[in-house]
Parts: sequence; C-alpha cells; structure tokens
Amino acid sequence: MEMIIAGLLDSITPNSLMFVFAGVAIGVLIGAIPGINGPMAIALFIPATYYMTALTAIGFLIGLNKGAFFGGAVSAVLLRTPGTPEAAATAWDGYPLTQQGKGEKALRMALYSSVAGDVLSTAVLIAIAAPLAAVALFMGPAEIFALISLALTVIAGIGTSSISRGLIAAAFGLLVGMIGTEPVTALPRLTFDIYQLGAGVKLIPVAIGLLAFSEILIQLEKIVIKGVGAHAPNVFSDKKEDRLLSWKEFIGNAKTLLRGTAIGIGVGAMPGLGAPVASFMSYDQAMKRSKKPEEFGKGSLEGIGASESANSAVVAASLIPLFVLGIPGNLAVAMLMGAFMIHGMQPGPLMFQENARLMYGVYGSLVIASLFLLIIGRLGLKLFCKAVEIPASILYPIIIFTCIMGSYLGQSSMFDVIVMLTFGVIGYFMRKFDFSYVAFLIGFILVPEWERALQQVVIISQFDTFMFFRRPVAVGLMALAFFVIAKTFWAGLKAKK
Repeated sequence: MEMIIAGLLDSITPNSLMFVFAGVAIGVLIGAIPGINGPMAIALFIPATYYMTALTAIGFLIGLNKGAFFGGAVSAVLLRTPGTPEAAATAWDGYPLTQQGKGEKALRMALYSSVAGDVLSTAVLIAIAAPLAAVALFMGPAEIFALISLALTVIAGIGTSSISRGLIAAAFGLLVGMIGTEPVTALPRLTFDIYQLGAGVKLIPVAIGLLAFSEILIQLEKIVIKGVGAHAPNVFSDKKEDRLLSWKEFIGNAKTLLRGTAIGIGVGAMPGLGAPVASFMSYDQAMKRSKKPEEFGKGSLEGIGASESANSAVVAASLIPLFVLGIPGNLAVAMLMGAFMIHGMQPGPLMFQENARLMYGVYGSLVIASLFLLIIGRLGLKLFCKAVEIPASILYPIIIFTCIMGSYLGQSSMFDVIVMLTFGVIGYFMRKFDFSYVAFLIGFILVPEWERALQQVVIISQFDTFMFFRRPVAVGLMALAFFVIAKTFWAGLKAKK
C-alpha cells in the first residue's frame, strides 16, 4: 500500500502533470495532421525524454499516444482523410455530418467516445495486469522463447497482405537486431569492421527512419505525382442543435460504446491485431445490431461512437501484454518499450517487483492523461481543427529537421543520422513492396530477449536438442505458432484459387 500511495503521489507532482498535459496536447495536434500517427510521434519525441525522470518520460509518451488516437478523428471528420489508420471507420460517418454542417457535433461525439473507451480500458489494465504478471513469473526461458516466436508469427501479418512477406520482414528485424557484440562470446557479429556497429544498431534512428522519414518520402511522392490540396470546410453551424451533443444523444449510444470498448480491450490485449482491427470490428457489430443500420455511412453518431470507443480502448489494453509478458502488442507500445529500456527498465512481470513505485506512478499517469484528454479536447476543439490546414511546404521541412536532430541527439553521432536516413529509404521500399515495417520493428526490438532466452535454454539443457519437448507449455506455444503460419498460408492459397 505504501508503494501504491507513493507511486500515485509521484504522478501528481507539478512536473509530471505538466508533461502529461503537454503530451496529450501535442498528441492531439499531431494526430490531426494526415500522415503523422502516434508511433511516429513517439519515435520523434523519445530523444526529448533523455533528460526526464523515468515516470515523467513514460507519462509524456503515454499522453502523446492517447492524444494522437483522438487527434486522428479530427482530419477523418473534417477532410475524410484519417490522421491515423484506426480513424478510417470514423470518417465514414464523420465526414457526412461535416457536409451537413454538423462537424462540431461529430467531433464532440468522437471525443466523448474516445474518453469513455480509454477510461474503461485503463481500469481493466489496472485491475488485471499485476495478477497476470504474478502468473507469468513461473515462465522459464523455453516458454519465453516460444511465446516471442508465437508473437512474431502473429505480428507478421500486420501491415501486409502476405504473411510470407511479414515473416521475411520480422526475420530481417531479428538479423539487424543481432548486429553488434555477441552476448556469450563477446565477439563482434555482423559489424563488417565498422567500429560504430560494435555496440549494435540503436532503436531511435531505426524507428525514426522507418516510421517518420519513410512516411515523409511517401507523402512527398504523392505531392510530386498527384498534388495535394485539401482544406477543411466550414464545419461550425450557427444552429445550436447542430453544434452541441446532447446528453440524451450520448447516452442513447451507451450500449454501442460499451460493446466497442469491450472489443477494443480484447483486441488490444492480443499482440499483433492493433487498433484498426478493433475499430472496424466494432463498427461492423454496431451496424449489425443497430435499430437504424440504414443511417450508417450517411452521418450516424452511433458509427462514430463505435469506432472511437474501440480504437481508444486499445491504447491502455495494449499495455497488458507489455507489462505481463514483456511483449509489445502493437507498434506504439513497441516504442514505449524502447523508452522503458532507455530509462533502465526491462518491461515484463518483474517490473512489478523491481519497480513497483514506478508502475503505480504509470497507472496514475494513465488516469490523468484520460482526464486531460477530455479537458484539452473540449477546450481546444476549434484550435485543433486548424492543424489540418498547415501547408505541406511548412510542415514537412519541420518534420525532416526533427528526424535529423532526434537521431543525432541520442549519442551526438552523425553515424546515427546516416542510419536513420538509410532505414528511411528501406522503410520507403518496404511500404512500396508491401513488406511489414511493423513486423520488422517489433522483431528488432524483441531480438535481445528472444536470443537471451534461446541461449539460456541451450546452456541449461547442455545442448539437448529435445529440451523444448520436455516443456509442455513451450511445446503448445510453438505448435500454435506453426498452426497460425499454416492456417494463414492455406487461407492465402484458397483466396488465390
């Protein structure tokens, strides 16, 4: 109880509150800009957290992520151009309302639905993470190796139409993550006599290159080839009933919001599915169970509530596998995992024993970020709408400068800038040829723990090839991994036929 109280008190210090507030505000603003999403924002801002305390840094990044999820709805509603992928379903009903002069009402519904899903999901995380982590402590290196292998096979299908391409990307991530000094023999590995690679390839330049710089290259290509010129219409009607969301209208969608939140929690707790899956699943269920399904796609508040409650519920729920097993559930959480490691902590069940005070401080920051999201979204609604009008000629040079400086500041090394530019180009071609950069990045992040678990199994078993067959849980997890691969390949073959 002393640890709980101390952690919660840490989360309400002026410094922590200020950075959580700043994170949410910046996140909403960034999420509202098409082409920039939460993981990209976290990758860009991680270097800024080097000089913060661990709790302040994690609180800031959590606020950034939560804000970006709602911010994606702003451009989805106003421009039919989702700021983040998970806001795509929101655009189906949000933009028709904007065309009717009810854009402000649509944004209010998106905000309140996001906050509702986020708060309920945070409560579930706080209730079950620690008990599940206590169970996870009984897992040995064989089970950890098998679990990470399963996670990589599930995650391999994210962001690509082909699981084979996803597996290739994940394997490439594992390969890049092995560059540096081999942990057992202390010999250089895959360094090619480049002394800067002796300490390995760092997460920050790789993440910034793959997420931010490659996206800028994609957007610049669109500007050069197609041209871009979208402006928000006048979405603020003079009629009060068109601008405000009544309590009756919001409560009338309570069942949809609860259903969407439950879907978001379930999807978020399963590594690899992600917020877009939750958003579309919730929207589909809402339309099937609605009394007025004919209104969906034409300006239904119920459709907005279904999408936003589900994708916001994923934010906190996706932290469950990270805190319980040390496995990131999606790309944003993978970035948060990198932040934990930068500040000297290894996510997983031992965090509740080794950093209990910090963990309850993080819980406090999660709750505070939800409150700030409601306040900032409510007061800054019209201001954030202006973010969609920032010209690309101003926005993209700022992002490119931020990419370069963020890569350089980590170790004050121009080599990291070269790494960032290199992976920016690699990320561009991965997107063009449908290779999952998500699978690559999560494979890159998980490889130290995956390799460590495998080496421990080999050493403990004294090179016994049948070690895994003597661990029933490990056998079950590996069998499930092979089942996922086989089933996906079979489904692909049937689809081609």
